[in-house]
Amino acid sequence: MGNTKILRPGNATQALASTHGMPGELKVAVLLPCYNEELSVGQVVEDLRAALAEWDPTIYVYDNNSTDGSVGAAIAAGAIVRTERRQGKGNVIRQMFAGVDADVYVLMDSDGTYEAASAPGLIRELVAGQLDMVVGSRLAAFEQEAFPMGHEFGNHMLTTAVRIFFGRQITDMLSGYRVFSKRYVKSFPALSTGFETETELTVHALRLRMPISEIKTRYGVRKTGSTSKLRTFHDGFRILVTIVKLLQKERPFLFFSSIAAASAMLAIGLAAPIVVEYLQTGLVPRLPTAVLVTGLMIVAALSLLSGVILDTVTHGRNEIKRLFYLAIPPVAQDWASPSVTVRNVSKTG
Repeated sequence: MGNTKILRPGNATQALASTHGMPGELKVAVLLPCYNEELSVGQVVEDLRAALAEWDPTIYVYDNNSTDGSVGAAIAAGAIVRTERRQGKGNVIRQMFAGVDADVYVLMDSDGTYEAASAPGLIRELVAGQLDMVVGSRLAAFEQEAFPMGHEFGNHMLTTAVRIFFGRQITDMLSGYRVFSKRYVKSFPALSTGFETETELTVHALRLRMPISEIKTRYGVRKTGSTSKLRTFHDGFRILVTIVKLLQKERPFLFFSSIAAASAMLAIGLAAPIVVEYLQTGLVPRLPTAVLVTGLMIVAALSLLSGVILDTVTHGRNEIKRLFYLAIPPVAQDWASPSVTVRNVSKTG
């Protein structure tokens, strides 16, 4: 939903004064997953420090078993370097979220493809709108070399699937450029291990009906000599499997009732000629088909019952997750300051 929200007087930094004192006291942490990004990670750290100077951010680079000079480049640029031995971006994000404490978290890839200058706008959007996640959408301004047609099509297909099943607030589900509130980070379970973690990040916000938003950002090409770790078909398939698993876990009634409906329709289709023949002759000559029909109807009934039971369990689990999320205070709560207009904020909740 692209509603225009006019806030009471206040701007993003001034609104922080009520809960954090002066604007500079907002604790901002920048989180950079890194795997063999020696050519770009140092420049990314320097660009982010310059872009976010008003908040004096703490920049963390989490190295994921790099075999080049990534660690040295990050240290030379002034970042705090930590290590995650379990390979995979999802494992890195889990460690980041668990090990860093801040008011606002900026998550960005360390490959130099995202625009550091957009980070202040993402933070202001989060704070001014009292949001929990702001996504830097790449789809409006990207270089074709950075976003091949296969990646663009796959992103659109997977994002559409998530929009259909979980909500329609996101247009670039796979963006690695995001800003989070503390209440989001500390309530996020982080179960994924690889590139499918972006899907999990999005669905977590949609299922808990968190207020979220998107801002258009520029997406550029990697530095010459740097190669992408993303494998289009392999990782795309893993993301698709993750969507199916999340659908089964987060919307079990829809998942299992779909299985029940498919099984019942197949059973009815197979049973129709048997019933017609029985009414005409009083015989059931195709006994194996009749047994199959019976089995399919049993599967349909069990699937439907499973969906009803698991939907109740999921509802209770989401209530607990929501209460835990609400127990963490938002970034800002008082808006007694000069005026600001926040436009195109997609909110849920």
